[in-house]
Amino acid sequence: MSRVVVRTLALVALAAAPAAFAAAGGSLVSADFRVPALDAGIELHLRNKHPPLSASHPGSGIVLFVHGATFPASSTFDVPLEGSSWMDRVARDGYDTYALDLRGYGGSTRPPAMSQPPEANAPFARTHEALRDISAAVDFILARRAVKQLTLIGWSWGTTTTAAYAARNPEKVRALVLVSPVWLGVQPPKYVGAYRTSTRESARAFAVAGIPKDRIDEISPPAIFDAWWQATLATDPDGAKQSPPVVRSPNGVLQDFAELWAAGKPGAYDPARICAPTLLVVGEWDMVTPPAMAQALYPLLSGARERRLIQFSEATHFMVIEKHRERLVREVQNFLHEQ
Repeated sequence: MSRVVVRTLALVALAAAPAAFAAAGGSLVSADFRVPALDAGIELHLRNKHPPLSASHPGSGIVLFVHGATFPASSTFDVPLEGSSWMDRVARDGYDTYALDLRGYGGSTRPPAMSQPPEANAPFARTHEALRDISAAVDFILARRAVKQLTLIGWSWGTTTTAAYAARNPEKVRALVLVSPVWLGVQPPKYVGAYRTSTRESARAFAVAGIPKDRIDEISPPAIFDAWWQATLATDPDGAKQSPPVVRSPNGVLQDFAELWAAGKPGAYDPARICAPTLLVVGEWDMVTPPAMAQALYPLLSGARERRLIQFSEATHFMVIEKHRERLVREVQNFLHEQ
């Protein structure tokens, strides 16, 4: 049975329309769940934010965010940068929003291997395991709200896991948003054993890769990056106690990248099997999943009822915490409104 902690419950007198709620800057209902995974002994952290029911979109206005290879959803999508997080923005627009931490990430179960030296164990949390975690979360949400479909938003590796889920479960996916989509040719960093660690310095170097050196602090403001880093570090209390403090991330995804996408094998899913309307978003300065990947993936989505590709100028793989992140939020919301 799932367990839930309600962090905030604010019932306010609001107009019924979601737009009126957003304009009023209304309070949100917010809760954290522990959802049983499909594999014994694993619980998944699932965060939920939504407006009071009087201000919500009806029926299937449900969105599930799924994170990438290194950092959890609870910080990636729910850090209040300059006042509000991406989750906040979507929820205030009337949607029932969720963010999932896969096994080994954030508030979800971390296996004993993560308390041992990395080289003592093999990589874990591979794509097929992530798919099982997404399946558990989706089924929990659909049952909780008594609906049949939801929208998936994935970032980086999360684009492969959400796309694979959508390809295998078309009846459960209303729409699909892929931010910085991974496709053939992605090059994983070198790795050893079960997991890897990120320091603030290594995370900062990763986040600003591709930005012209004389514009780094403009495009990726240090204050915004530090707010995100502190929130991310807080999701890994054991890693935060190390010197220097680190965030630990499973290496299963890197093994998949090396064996599949880097080797030219789209083994995780067939894009043609995706039926849901699909939006691809990529930044011109993305050094991890460059525009060529999204451009190669786009025509392969031949079964999608609708498909769009947006390339943003002055944006990298980390556009979610950059100066122009508002463009990303706005374009995704426009897409959601039309579905």
